[in-house]
Amino acid sequence: MNTQITAQDLVPLLPIILTSASAVIVMLLIAIKRNHALICASSIAGLAIVVVAAFAVVPESPQQISPLLIIDSYSLFFTIVILMLAACIAVFSFNYLYNLDDDVEEFYLLLLLATLGAVVMVSSNHFISAFLGLETLSISLYGMIAYPVHSKEAVKFPLEASVKYLVLSAVSSTFILFGIALLYAQTGTLSFSDLSAVLTSPGANTGIFVMALLLLSAGMAFKLSLAPFHMWTPDVYEGAPLPASAFLATIGKAAMFVLLLRFFMVSKALQFEAVVAVFSLIAVVSILFGNVLALLQDNLKRILAYSSIAHMGYLLIALIAVHYSTGTMAIEAVSFYLVAYVVMTLGAFGVATVVSSSEKEFDFVSDYQGLFWREPWLATAFTAMLLSLAGIPLTVGFIGKFYVILAGVEGALWVLLAVLVVGSGIGIYYYLRIIYRMIMPADHQVQFRETGLNRIGSYVVLSFLLLSLLVLGVYPAFLMSIIEAISTSI
Repeated sequence: MNTQITAQDLVPLLPIILTSASAVIVMLLIAIKRNHALICASSIAGLAIVVVAAFAVVPESPQQISPLLIIDSYSLFFTIVILMLAACIAVFSFNYLYNLDDDVEEFYLLLLLATLGAVVMVSSNHFISAFLGLETLSISLYGMIAYPVHSKEAVKFPLEASVKYLVLSAVSSTFILFGIALLYAQTGTLSFSDLSAVLTSPGANTGIFVMALLLLSAGMAFKLSLAPFHMWTPDVYEGAPLPASAFLATIGKAAMFVLLLRFFMVSKALQFEAVVAVFSLIAVVSILFGNVLALLQDNLKRILAYSSIAHMGYLLIALIAVHYSTGTMAIEAVSFYLVAYVVMTLGAFGVATVVSSSEKEFDFVSDYQGLFWREPWLATAFTAMLLSLAGIPLTVGFIGKFYVILAGVEGALWVLLAVLVVGSGIGIYYYLRIIYRMIMPADHQVQFRETGLNRIGSYVVLSFLLLSLLVLGVYPAFLMSIIEAISTSI
């Protein structure tokens, strides 16, 4: 048996290899010379090179790299999305950390390592690689959340938020490991595709399999902030620095949901009615709890935290529809909504990051009173993001929600769709409440940061996100055609 690895075999792994190399280079640059602008620019340049490499790898896909990783058009698509999101967050981080009274360079190293974990997760079709990617992502996030802890002017309680996330994340990882152990004990394999044959065999021990799948689902539901596993989310979002909250809300959720979708698609685990019933209950509770509890919040980050819980519930409806769908409509709905969600959520966090800094975060709704009169451009971008999160027409959020409803109709999930409509109606109120605050007379007691050169990059990124939100809301056919093409490869 020839086990020699050639250079050609490494081509599909270029995104993972180059992301790792970028982290190593940034680490060496930090050791040689501390320079905030240089390290940020190097991180962004490294991510840009990996994006180009990911595009170059597309003709080489699909390829199974050892039993652990699958490099196909679906994983490459979300690899590119994750890398672009990470570059945007790096730009926002430069503005946010500009005046931090501590070393700032290691934040970008943690950002690259967390991105590496996310890229591994979306390319995994084996529990070993999935868990390694998940832990790489999680451990890096612990540091990102607690990063300003040594600053004398650290905002909120970053250490408290990090410890909460660490403890509860460890518990969720334990659930995932118990589920994996049960599956391995029954099947002797950790590969998603090999599990499919065993799970569908006539002599399968249904009770053990259902218990294992529910343990796995509970652990993954924690990472996705799905109710009732959501209790950590508002506290961690509020206590973490804004760039870390943005990463957690976008890349962390997207990578986990892609992994969840691939596992349930490849293993055909949704054939068990008990799993579908539990997912349906989780979706209902997440949508209702997320939207209702957001109504009671005055802190912007807590509102976005509860909003993300509701949006993960919407996505879960599309995932459940995969079980009843005969084509790829449900997969397309999940994929499109994920892209829509990360664009509008990152845009909302981006506006908060631009007006805030490591010394002072403006994270109460009252802090944004009169933003239309003081920063019209930021207020316009923020309004567009909030209206998209609410699902208002001519935004990408509306198209994404329409796609989910279409998948639900195809699967005849009428109760879940009714809950989606009710939850969306509730959600409109707290989004409009923020917009109303922005158009009220300015509160001159609130002093935002003055515009400087460090904010130019953030304005460019916000412009890109706003343009994406509007273009994909008015003309979504381009993205739809790409998603339709890649959904057949999963």
